[in-house]
Amino acid sequence: MGAHQFDQPKERGIFFNWYALVMDVCVIVSSTGIVYVINNVSWAWGFGITAITNIFALLLFFVGTGFFRELKPQGSPFPGLASVIIRAIKNRGTLLSQDPIDYYQHHENETNPTLPSKFFRFLNHAALKIEGDTEQNGSPKKSWQFCTVKKVEDLKSLIKLIPLWTSAILVCIPYIIQTSLGILQALTMDRHLGHNAHIAAASVVAVLLVSGCITILFIDRILFPMWNKFGLQPITPLQRICIGHCFYILSMAISAFVEAKRLKIVRIHNLRHEDNALVPMSIYWLVPSYALVGIAEAFNFPGQVEFYYREFPQDMKNTSSAIVSLFYGITCYVGNALIDVFRRSTDWLPDNINNGRLDIVYWLITVLVGINFCYFLLCASLYKYKTIEDDDGFVSSS
Repeated sequence: MGAHQFDQPKERGIFFNWYALVMDVCVIVSSTGIVYVINNVSWAWGFGITAITNIFALLLFFVGTGFFRELKPQGSPFPGLASVIIRAIKNRGTLLSQDPIDYYQHHENETNPTLPSKFFRFLNHAALKIEGDTEQNGSPKKSWQFCTVKKVEDLKSLIKLIPLWTSAILVCIPYIIQTSLGILQALTMDRHLGHNAHIAAASVVAVLLVSGCITILFIDRILFPMWNKFGLQPITPLQRICIGHCFYILSMAISAFVEAKRLKIVRIHNLRHEDNALVPMSIYWLVPSYALVGIAEAFNFPGQVEFYYREFPQDMKNTSSAIVSLFYGITCYVGNALIDVFRRSTDWLPDNINNGRLDIVYWLITVLVGINFCYFLLCASLYKYKTIEDDDGFVSSS
């Protein structure tokens, strides 16, 4: 709904940045402030504050409804996409025509009829005009199977995105790995803040979120304005995702080095077989890798959302935002599955990680993410943007 409120690509890009920023701020508040209230005041106050904030947010939403640009619902696009496949199979024996008038167009009296693209030519059979498809008055006999060139091209645009979809699932593995295994590291390290205060092990995740917020503000308020001021070509969503990949790989490599150093200190002090032993190594050693994950997220997440919003068919713009959330959900399962595989098939992740080899796990994840990065570069280099709009409204293929 949010991106529909803006006409210019630049404005939508700013919206996606602030969308990611607000999400990070909310997680910071909930994972630190609310948790502090629950632990130090009471559960009732913790739940009460969250309930009040949700009610306030709901009231704020209702106040703003009069200013929103609402789009009239057009129905689900998925039956139309399914009908393309059904009709393509049904008409597979019919020869394809090179005359655009032999294909159903989006508008009945199209002044400039177009041919479907040559990509996945098999699907072009779906838009062919077949004798007996229509009634005498020209209306389709089975409206749900009526396919236009636009519907065919919409499905093709989704198929083109599949390789990039698969690369998106693995790109966030470092986020999942470090927010789970990194906390195990923090539990074994010196968490003193000054002489008396201690840092909760889970609080190290806040470094990731704060880093992401600062980076988003830097990108939105400094980097992009300076980039435009010098008249350089705008950074495309795929380039932004590419930068995120690089920071993810760097974060995993640094995590591996830090863990190798931690295990070296464990061996020096003979702590390998001591349960719950604290390693004389500051928790601040984890800050660089967590900060880099936050920077990676600041480039990757808004880039993913903006990219799929641009490239999805017009009727599925809202679905594009949900797709990114779906990727993150799948990534959580994949990351947890990898951890389970390491625990079951190796001795690298025992209950006492001082007696394990978490550094090897980090290096393997680094290699995995690096291979995925090469795969992403291949997919991105072969991908052609459907359209690219500049701030003046011009549209060009790329």
